[in-house]
Amino acid sequence: MATLASFSSRLGAVVRELASKKGPGGWYSRHMAAAERAILDRIPLVDLVVEVRDARIPSTSAFECLRKACCSHKQVIVLNKLDLADNFLTERWLKHFKNQNYITYGLNAHNKDSIKELLRILRARVKELKVGESNYTATILLTGIPNVGKSAIANSMHQIGRIGAAEKGKLKHAVVNPHPGETKDISSYKACGFHCHPNLYVLDSPGILRLKIAHNEMGAKLALTGAMEDFLIGEYDLARYFLAILNLSEEYKRWEKLKDTLDDTLSSVSLEKHVVGRDTIQRKPRQYPSDHTQDFIVKDVRQTLFKIISSFEGHLEKENDMEKIIESQFIALQEALKVSSESSEDRYKAVAVKLLNLYRTGRLGRYTLDLVSSEV
Repeated sequence: MATLASFSSRLGAVVRELASKKGPGGWYSRHMAAAERAILDRIPLVDLVVEVRDARIPSTSAFECLRKACCSHKQVIVLNKLDLADNFLTERWLKHFKNQNYITYGLNAHNKDSIKELLRILRARVKELKVGESNYTATILLTGIPNVGKSAIANSMHQIGRIGAAEKGKLKHAVVNPHPGETKDISSYKACGFHCHPNLYVLDSPGILRLKIAHNEMGAKLALTGAMEDFLIGEYDLARYFLAILNLSEEYKRWEKLKDTLDDTLSSVSLEKHVVGRDTIQRKPRQYPSDHTQDFIVKDVRQTLFKIISSFEGHLEKENDMEKIIESQFIALQEALKVSSESSEDRYKAVAVKLLNLYRTGRLGRYTLDLVSSEV
């Protein structure tokens, strides 16, 4: 769509300009360059390479250096954050990768059943590669761009894979952070010990973002899904890009049946029980307007967005009309998100930060930004 292309082009141009910067102000630091070399050196030494991608951008989040550094027979593609992506498009992407002869699996890093199945798949693949061998230990390297959930997967595999181990009290923990670039070094975690075969060690690695961004749309998608720090791009511009995507999607129509008033929403909230003396009384749970993640605020945000989009009489394919509706959404969301600051710039930034958080945690719908193409 021409309107969305215009938004992504402007945002992506900023991203590509940042990519050309070295040192402060850019993202490809000496540390990232050193980490990339360390990963490439480790690839020939491990048994399997698990490339973790973001299910919202299965193509854009590809770890480019694997194309030449890793043979497909020892590579597994994992699409993480399934809970944030469109189910139908995810199935199409999984089928696409399998048609390209990749072992592929989709999961949510915080879902135990997903991790158990991933461990089963990895153990089975290692056995296939080491047929005829016995009493061996396998190493698995987790790779990918920043903020796709490698460390969350490493933690879950470490915890679940050793649930019956005698030393389960000695669990390590990879640092998990919603901000990209938290993992600095390659770290090892035992994922499966003496109680299963083969023994598995998982290597968590720093996220590496490509030095060159192929085109503006790719840069915009990487920025919106959190592959780089928001402040480098600008929260306001990122939130505008998300609203453009929402306005052109069908997702908002799911919110049509929301309650018309806040009182209706509050009346549906389950009551909490409190014991006072010998009596048990019921009260509505406390609500904190400053916490935008509470259900009653999220519902108010959805209701506000639905009303604006459904009643808009312009043509969203036209850039000027898209600009108008986004401006009205920012104004209305100040009330829905309980934002109060002195300057309009501060209010807009506060709305943008909260809106991006709701999008990235799935509270405003599921979106897959990459369409299935002929390329991996």
